[in-house]
Amino acid sequence: MATTDSATRSLVISCPTDGALNRVPGGRLGQNPKCGKCGHPLFQSRTLVLDSANFDLHASRSDLPLVIDFWAGWCQPCRMMSPAFEAAAALLEPRVRLGKLDTEAEQAIAARYRIQGIPCLIMISKGREIARTAGAMMTAGIVKWVEQALASI
Repeated sequence: MATTDSATRSLVISCPTDGALNRVPGGRLGQNPKCGKCGHPLFQSRTLVLDSANFDLHASRSDLPLVIDFWAGWCQPCRMMSPAFEAAAALLEPRVRLGKLDTEAEQAIAARYRIQGIPCLIMISKGREIARTAGAMMTAGIVKWVEQALASI
């Protein structure tokens, strides 16, 4: 990462399929790069299911900012926002990765981020929280919030 030119700078990207870390030139992010280990696309235009096994790979070890939807199955606003969050993934990749974390199944991670209300969106870059917002949003609102958060990195 010696150069500041985003087109030539290589980024470490976690594979959404097997979690393998891949080094990808910034200029190739939009060219459907594939995982060097499993061969699956690194960007699949859909959200990633996050759990204790893959969370730190995507939140801390990848150079790609991660937007997390903290949700629960019993939460009606969370279920209503789910299709909008999924649609936002297709619009925002490869600039960011979007993932969903079930706060009931992953209570330790939810506690680490002090989640008090859901749905809650948090953007993380290299393990550091960049932005947070709470409440259900439609796709356009999610995209706008992410773009504003990206501007602060």
